[in-house]
Amino acid sequence: MTIHTADLAGIDVRAEIERLRKERNAVILAHYYQKPEIQDLADFVGDSLELSRKAAATDADVIAFCGVKFMAETAKILSPEKIVVLPDMEAGCSLEDSCPPEKFKAFREAHPDHIALTYINCSTEVKALSDIIVTSSSAETILQQIPADQKIIFGPDRHLGGYLSRKFNREMLLWPGVCIVHEAFSETELLKLKQQYPGAPIAAHPECPPTIVDHADYVGSTSGILNYAKTMAGDTLIVATEPHIIHQMEKALPEKTFIGAPGADGNCNCNICPYMALNTLEKLYLALRDLEPRIEIEETLRLDAKRSLDRMLEMAGTTVGKGDLGNR
Repeated sequence: MTIHTADLAGIDVRAEIERLRKERNAVILAHYYQKPEIQDLADFVGDSLELSRKAAATDADVIAFCGVKFMAETAKILSPEKIVVLPDMEAGCSLEDSCPPEKFKAFREAHPDHIALTYINCSTEVKALSDIIVTSSSAETILQQIPADQKIIFGPDRHLGGYLSRKFNREMLLWPGVCIVHEAFSETELLKLKQQYPGAPIAAHPECPPTIVDHADYVGSTSGILNYAKTMAGDTLIVATEPHIIHQMEKALPEKTFIGAPGADGNCNCNICPYMALNTLEKLYLALRDLEPRIEIEETLRLDAKRSLDRMLEMAGTTVGKGDLGNR
């Protein structure tokens, strides 16, 4: 979506968002990886699935999801009667891109004795081809409920799948996708940072490669990392996930120091999700004004995708999104 500054000249974008929020009976959701100015005006800030569940529980007519496309699609799967808009339809995900539905379908058909345990960072079509969806906060709980002799396909994130495989000594067929944000962290730069802040623990997202996860004192979802920051004994934490989560940490714990783990260039810049960054206040305003770009999902496909999400919620509903923040 191309926005020309002149088109919005004289418009108080924040005031207009507030007006439209009320006029449209809209709920605004912001993922932890959104820019601080978007997080601060959202009704809810959190991890992707829990945001969709919270929105479904409201009486809102419109969901404005400041995140990426698969997240907005999940909101539509759970709230088919609501209008769901995404500020920028180009806000995709490298994990989703790595797993085209037709290739995943062929992979499943080649391994008919395997069940598909699939990370939520995937398209609606891949969800519909899966048996159970998992999040980074529910994956361990779900995996422990699957019989040891059951063969498993795990996709699309090979790092999360590999972490689970090592932790629980479960052999799994791993789809070769990665998150470009978490792949960018540098072990060498992380070790330099650890020397600079001796004693500071490292919290890492399981989408990180083993070279990062193996140095972590805590491995967990974004909301899990936030909870760890609240309960850890020290006052300094090195954070190996997309750095915009630090905004919520600093708001909740102003007395503590949070340091983003560096990328290969020695800083955090390469670890900012380029897809999440496509959402802006201006695009949010236009999405609420025009109710576009709008997420639409064919009903049979929606129900097939919802089936795998429902299985996750049945198996691990209490762990999903634990620690998400409601701002309002």
